[in-house]
Amino acid sequence: MSETIIMTRDQVKEEYTWKMEDIYETDEKWEEDYALASEEMDLLASYKGRLSESSKVLGMFLDQFSALAQKVEKLYVYANQRYHQDTGNSFYQDLADRSSSLSSRFDSKVSFMTPEILGIQEEVLTNWMEEEHMLPYKKFLQEMTRQRDHVLSDELEHLLAETNDMGNAPSDIFSMFDNADIQFGDVKNEKGETLPLTHGRYLSYLSDSDRTLRKNAFISTYQAYKDHKNTLSAIFRSNLKQAWFYAKARHYDSSMAMSLDNSNVPISVYKNLIASVHDHLPLMHRYMRIRKERLGLSELHMYDIYTPIVANVEKKISYEQAKEMVYDALKPLGEEYRSIVKEGFEKRWIDVYENKGKRSGAYSWGAYGIHPYVLLNHQESLKSVFTLAHEMGHAMHSYYSDKAQPFLYAGYKTFVAEVASTCNEAILMDSLLKQATTKEEKDYLINYFMEQFRTTLYRQTMFAEFEMITHEMVQNGQTLTADVLCSIYHDLNVKYYGEEMIVDEDIDMEWARIPHFYTPFYVFQYATGYSAAIAISRKILAGDEKTKEGYFKFLQGGCSMAPIRLLKLCDVDMSTKEPVNSALKLFEELLDQFEGKND
Repeated sequence: MSETIIMTRDQVKEEYTWKMEDIYETDEKWEEDYALASEEMDLLASYKGRLSESSKVLGMFLDQFSALAQKVEKLYVYANQRYHQDTGNSFYQDLADRSSSLSSRFDSKVSFMTPEILGIQEEVLTNWMEEEHMLPYKKFLQEMTRQRDHVLSDELEHLLAETNDMGNAPSDIFSMFDNADIQFGDVKNEKGETLPLTHGRYLSYLSDSDRTLRKNAFISTYQAYKDHKNTLSAIFRSNLKQAWFYAKARHYDSSMAMSLDNSNVPISVYKNLIASVHDHLPLMHRYMRIRKERLGLSELHMYDIYTPIVANVEKKISYEQAKEMVYDALKPLGEEYRSIVKEGFEKRWIDVYENKGKRSGAYSWGAYGIHPYVLLNHQESLKSVFTLAHEMGHAMHSYYSDKAQPFLYAGYKTFVAEVASTCNEAILMDSLLKQATTKEEKDYLINYFMEQFRTTLYRQTMFAEFEMITHEMVQNGQTLTADVLCSIYHDLNVKYYGEEMIVDEDIDMEWARIPHFYTPFYVFQYATGYSAAIAISRKILAGDEKTKEGYFKFLQGGCSMAPIRLLKLCDVDMSTKEPVNSALKLFEELLDQFEGKND
């Protein structure tokens, strides 16, 4: 792959693109399903006022609801993945917009469902759940009744459903700005050479040994956001306000309470995470001191925290090599697991390289009944190898849950979404450490592992604390200007990185480039998921067959039980501080190893 030329979509070889034809063979087939879905919505709406007639009527409605929800998901996923492969493509922009509107229309058409079901006498509904034809919907109905206090009248549920498009506006506007409109220009390296700066290349440049390139990429990136800071703060405020609006409408005490209740996760888990990380901040400050010393710097800046502190070990790793490394590493999870991973590699589940207009970052997604997909923006680095392992972990979680669960229970909750992905990464790290042949190579990998703790456990917890502060401020009627947001973010960086770090003013704008902030209270789950995954992977690598058996039950669980219960299948209890504290204990051990205290 060229270091300087960014391909257009039509220049990417087919073998490195995902096979979207596995969802719809043609765009015309999508249009046919789109038309059918619109018609079927009217049929579902005809059940309004009838759900309490009998268990038979309710069962027929739920059958049709589930089938149509699956079709709407399929339409939405296809249109948006097509859009994400080139956000500048106006045809797929239109399909994505239409699929979003269709999804909102579906929500509106069935908005009567929950209020009507909860209007059925509780004893009657409980008895209906036990009838044979209703057993597939028992857990679905139980979960619905759990949230009874937050369900509104038929009329108000319909009104809220009608606001979905408007509620998604902050996220949609930010996505369009961040993926299609923002321009970073070019940057110079220490040789004076000019290189293009993009989302995909930013972290690659920050990881480079060339400090001039790192600094220039850092400054240029945040200047691009600073140039629009007032617009971005208005979008961000709107995002916070829409979350608070829906929380109030549904009688929650806070936006956090509403977001966590969807996964049936106690608020104490969120706050315990922040408290545990605060208790272990001296370890992060120690790591920054080590980093400063190993880089030989008189001042450690924010653009110095991604570059490896072990020199001359980083090498280019092609995508083909990355696949081999991931496949080989996953032996502890068994041959069935690896054979499915290999199928994903060979049958184009993955969209590999960056191209103009392609959505930044990486994700795994898909529609029920079809294999999962993975979007990458692969760079030839060790980080990209771990990204591949991570996203295939997500894909395998989806694959197993889809195979084991019916549609309504296949989608796992966000609280457990990062466990399988991070477990793959931890197993990959173990494999690479065992293969290391020199002290430099081992130190390099230990440093990479420490970076995962910094970026996933510490940094995501800092993000979570930023979210907690800003959402609370909106809920208390406080003003959140761009300057206030920057000040909050600056102070958090000072707290988390400690006295050894020069917290450059540029980093104050980082809040403006985090897409996950537009899914409120999502990011903390990276940190909790990482902690759970460390615990699970260490047991599997130690040959604990009981944990391994429990892990595959977890992968197959979908949302068939509460996330906290699913993790207990793997002997991990996230209702306590123990998993986070245990993970941070491992971080301390890595620091000791790196400094030679265990020699």
